[in-house]
Amino acid sequence: QVQLVESGGGLVQAGGSLRLSCVASGRTFSSYAMGWFRQAPGKEREFVTAINWSGTVTRYADSVKGRFAISRDNAKNTMYLQMNSLKSEDTAVYYCARGGSSSTAPGSWDYWGQGTQVTVSS
Repeated sequence: QVQLVESGGGLVQAGGSLRLSCVASGRTFSSYAMGWFRQAPGKEREFVTAINWSGTVTRYADSVKGRFAISRDNAKNTMYLQMNSLKSEDTAVYYCARGGSSSTAPGSWDYWGQGTQVTVSS
């Protein structure tokens, strides 16, 4: 059974930065693409970014391109999301997910973390 645990969320002022982490259990982390999604109150879960198994290919939603950066450390079974120049519209619960290649559809990803809240105050 794969477990994904996010951390690093919190309250930050607009223009600030946060770094999220996602730690995966098991020995197959390096075999799968990983991604970040987010869900704001009253809205559907939306794709943020994804990274391939080796960390050499990334994909970003237009809304975060140039501000967010995804990375991974396969030796530590950990994925990161560096979020800079945060805006109030980035406020959401952020989820890490495994296995969906670079698909933007949540249904294409097979394992999910419990989420971490990011709140950006304006």
